[in-house]
Amino acid sequence: MIVASWNINSVRLRLPLLLDYLKDKAPDVLCLQELKCTDEQFPRAEIEDAGYNALVHGQKSWNGVAILSRRPLEEAQRGLPGAEDEQSRYLEAVTQDAAGALMRVASIYLPNGNPPGTEKTAYKYAWMDRLRAHARDLLRLEEPLVLAGDYNVIPATEDCRDPAAWAGDALFLPETRQRFRALVNLGFTDALRACTDAGGLYTFWDYQAGAWQRNNGIRIDHLLLSPQAADRLASVAIDKEMRAKDKPSDHVPIRAEFRE
Repeated sequence: MIVASWNINSVRLRLPLLLDYLKDKAPDVLCLQELKCTDEQFPRAEIEDAGYNALVHGQKSWNGVAILSRRPLEEAQRGLPGAEDEQSRYLEAVTQDAAGALMRVASIYLPNGNPPGTEKTAYKYAWMDRLRAHARDLLRLEEPLVLAGDYNVIPATEDCRDPAAWAGDALFLPETRQRFRALVNLGFTDALRACTDAGGLYTFWDYQAGAWQRNNGIRIDHLLLSPQAADRLASVAIDKEMRAKDKPSDHVPIRAEFRE
């Protein structure tokens, strides 16, 4: 079973890339972030023609998350619990692998938090605290669980090409990384780091200043696994070639394969 995550940065603009990706990589589940469209505007017909079911939690012009699955999906949570939130950043569903075993998946678009020291940073940290509380509850279910998405968190120095350039950014502040560690330390496994300690593995390259051409990237898209999912982890891949496509997202997909 393959579970992938991709901040697509406008699903309607990148629809040809999305359809190519679904055909080429054939993930069983794909979590999307930054849809930038309402539920009604989501290209559901094209996705279904490609063989996928879709759950969508959209928002006009901004944010928005979705979960695509080759097998039936049952919505479990729309919006992160714990407070009223007008921003569409969390969607959770239950699906199955080919053998009929349950898999719970969440698509997460964690707030950016910039500029530091503003209400946007406070919103980011409050959101992370709510995510940690909900994740703790999910772990009590003792199910295979993947928290997939754009976390807007650079976990460590090896996760960015130029750490000094990010020192004052909300993605890399000590408080941000501490909250991310607190989430992982509940009992989650960072899927990529379970497979490799190598540096230079990035999922985002800015559109500006030749970041892609100079490989000046950061790793902010993550797959966090419950113990039951981590036990089944076989491999992880970052589909870096998607950044070289015509009119790409500034993020690329990350996907994990699980033994069934």
